[in-house]
Parts: sequence; structure tokens; C-alpha cells
Amino acid sequence: MPSPLISPTELADLIRNGTPPRILDVRWRLDQPEGRPAYLDGHLPGAVYVDLDHELARQGDPRDGRHPLPSREQLQAAARRWGIHQGDTVVAYDDVHSVAAARAWWVLSRSGIADVRVLDGGLRGWLAERLPLDTGDVLPRPAGDVVLDEITEGVADIDGVEEWPDHGLLLDVRGPDRYRGDSEPHDPIGGHIPGAVNLPTTVHLTAGKFRTPEEIRAEFATAGVSEGVSVAAYCGSGIAATHTALAGALAGIEVVVYPGSWSQWSRSRGRLAAVGSAPSLDVVPV
Repeated sequence: MPSPLISPTELADLIRNGTPPRILDVRWRLDQPEGRPAYLDGHLPGAVYVDLDHELARQGDPRDGRHPLPSREQLQAAARRWGIHQGDTVVAYDDVHSVAAARAWWVLSRSGIADVRVLDGGLRGWLAERLPLDTGDVLPRPAGDVVLDEITEGVADIDGVEEWPDHGLLLDVRGPDRYRGDSEPHDPIGGHIPGAVNLPTTVHLTAGKFRTPEEIRAEFATAGVSEGVSVAAYCGSGIAATHTALAGALAGIEVVVYPGSWSQWSRSRGRLAAVGSAPSLDVVPV
């Protein structure tokens, strides 16, 4: 299997040699979800803009969470608009720690595209190598013809993650303050799923790039990951959890993703929220 990462210099060589992959600009963050203006101002040569909120997620009932997975039909139509053809290599990037790019990597890989990579270091890594940008919009013509599969593997639902700590390790990959319930800026209640262990996904990075597989495995080990342990991850709304899945792939650790994440759990009556950190945990109803 190809590496899920590609360096700026490796990607630049492919572009220069006339064999560019399909490049996706997935600029998105919670405080600035619309990345198109920045994309138009400057993007990697040939890159197509991807709207995470509307193409890598679907708009649905709030009880499904803030970023439910797109349907196969929705994602396939978007992928064809981006110009992806059967057999294409795809490279995704963003400008904040590769978190949004990881969402593209995860949904497209799980939908059957064999070679999807994330640009290590993202846009900042590209610029650090003094590589060029283009401006304006890229509209691939003709459209792609890729055929995608339904996402059925590597994904957990709300009932599955409730039971996960009974047989495996459930990771909460948000910051410690949100895990403990000290603050919750986006969802109706703070805290975490009972039994979950906190491992912020940012620990897998250094200077915006992914750490070595050995270093990533060591971080997972601090949370209790060992051989034979089934691992699942969730975050606020299913974006950062895919970043942890990408880190796991680099380290040879399979990480199942709960797409609904805390945004779904905290809106589901009958669930419990754990507040604080061991050994002083309180559990309250949602």
C-alpha cells in the first residue's frame, strides 16, 4: 500500500514531470469554515477547492452530529466534479495541521479510492519549500468518472462506541479542557463518553508535520494502545478523529472512527457524559 503522506518536494516533482495527481484544497476550520476566498487568492497548481461542510459531510438532523458522513451518491457526485477518474492518485491538503485534509483522505479511502495521500505539512510546508501557487478557480473539464463504494468498514455508530470500552480502547482526541468538560464552545453539554481516554490528535505532529511512526506508536502506547487492542476514536464532530486514524495508519495501528462524535452523543437523550479526569470523574445524564 502506498504511504498516506506525500512531501511537498515529491508532489512538486510529479507536477513538473507532467504526471500530477488530482489535488484537493480542503481549507476549513471551526472558526472559518469557508475556505474558498483563501483558495482563490492562492492554491497549489491544479488544485480544486473542496467544501468540507457540504461535500465531505451532509446537512441533516442535528441529532446526527455536526458533520455526518455524506451519502455515497453525494460524495461520488462531488468527486466527479473535482475531476477524479478511476485509478487516479488523489492528494489532499489544508492550511491547519492537515485535520481537514485527513477527513478527505479517510472518506475517499474508505469509499474505495486506492491511492489517497495527505500533503505532509500542508500549504505551509509547500510555501516553506518556496514552491509556487496559482490563483483563481480550477474547474476540471471533463468531469471525472470515479465510482465510489458505500462506507461500511472502519466506522462505528453511537451504540458501538458506548460499548467500545468494554472490549477495546476508545480515544477522545479533543483537547484536554473539552475532554474534562471545563469548556464546550460548540455542543450543548461538556465532558466525554464514559470510558474514553484522552489523546489529543495534535500530539502526533511536530512543526505541522507528522512525527515518525515510532514516535506516533509511543504516543498511542501512553493511552493504552497495545497489540491486539481494538481502537476507536471520536472528536467534536468527526473531523479530527480522521486525523487520528491517519496517524494510526502511519504507525500501523487501525483506528475505527465514530463520525457522529461528541456533537451527536451530547444531543442524544439517554446517554451519559463523564466530566473531569480520572480518578475524580462525575457521570451525568445528557
